[in-house]
Amino acid sequence: MSIQRKLRYGMVGGGPGAFIGAVHRKAAALDGEIELVAGAFSSVPEKSQQQGAELFLPAARAYGSYQQMVEKESRLPRELRIDFVSIVTPNHNHFEIAKAFITSGFHVVCDKPMTTTLEDAEELCRLVKKHGVVFALTHNYTGYPMVKQARELVRQGALGTVRKIVVEYSQGWLTTFLEGEGAKQAVWRTDPQQAGVAGCFGDIGAHAENLAHYITGLEIEEICADLTTFVPGRKLDDDANTLVHYEGGARGIMYASQISAGEENGFRIRVFGTEASLEWLQENPNYLYVRFASGPEQIYKRGNGYLAPIAAHNSRLPSGHPEAFFEAFANLYRNAGRTIAAKISGTMPGEFDTDFPTVQDGARGVHFIHAVVRSSQQRGWIKASYAPPEG
Repeated sequence: MSIQRKLRYGMVGGGPGAFIGAVHRKAAALDGEIELVAGAFSSVPEKSQQQGAELFLPAARAYGSYQQMVEKESRLPRELRIDFVSIVTPNHNHFEIAKAFITSGFHVVCDKPMTTTLEDAEELCRLVKKHGVVFALTHNYTGYPMVKQARELVRQGALGTVRKIVVEYSQGWLTTFLEGEGAKQAVWRTDPQQAGVAGCFGDIGAHAENLAHYITGLEIEEICADLTTFVPGRKLDDDANTLVHYEGGARGIMYASQISAGEENGFRIRVFGTEASLEWLQENPNYLYVRFASGPEQIYKRGNGYLAPIAAHNSRLPSGHPEAFFEAFANLYRNAGRTIAAKISGTMPGEFDTDFPTVQDGARGVHFIHAVVRSSQQRGWIKASYAPPEG
């Protein structure tokens, strides 16, 4: 790192009963370079205080609202205030929280999708540029070493010209009307007031779009989408199927489902080129499979010396010792954190430290979610090309 101390951060969201907030906290702490010093963990002040106490934070820095957190942290001396904020609230809150911290000069790490509207996403791009802050979006699957190895193989031309991309993300946890039983994670993810215009596709389909773009670098030109709500009473889609035309002529199939009974977290990507193909599965993430038109299959394994430098940079353990979900999240926090540290000290970040999803990736993702919804409503192909504004 380029500063001789730990980075200090605060969290908005992640209070009692939340799932993803605890994941972020564990990931941020993994490398010992970042420490949690403040938070507005709930919109209910008492719950925020409760979470702060459980995390051994001073009561004065467990705030009752994000507005209070921005105001009071801004008044603290620079040697005490937070360096960045981690936003882990339901989707509809992301924009206003991020805007408040950005305009006050704080760096931001935000959960996906970045916002619920494209207008808000583009505004964040402009604000990030105007205020010169670092903005990282936690598309955590890009943090896996073997995903980075896959991207390097595509960049090096090992697959030849990419012809087809197939991405699937299948879960089964919403097979029943779980939100009707008051399950917290189901309630907000299926509520258009909190989740936005898409349910399943906004939640996990966004990861599919991001992973395909991260590995191949290809931009989408047009799509034909079909969103379905299978469970009676549900307000948003719980299953989505999308055909994709990419720049340069590549074709894609992208689908996401949360009503696929028996599936746990079946995230899988296959990329087919003129010379070879690759496959990566999130539930078996330490292996990357490469298959050739003529020749034996190759299996790349995490932690080995033959991997690309960027894959090695994002590995912590020797071969044979599995790394997975928390470590992938931690890679994003470490890379973003080191970039923030370099910004603070006025130095250049390390060679691989800027390798994390940015505000532009967030805008691209929001655009795609809305394009999928529009295509499904129109029941046909629509133009979906997009160039996010600079941030």
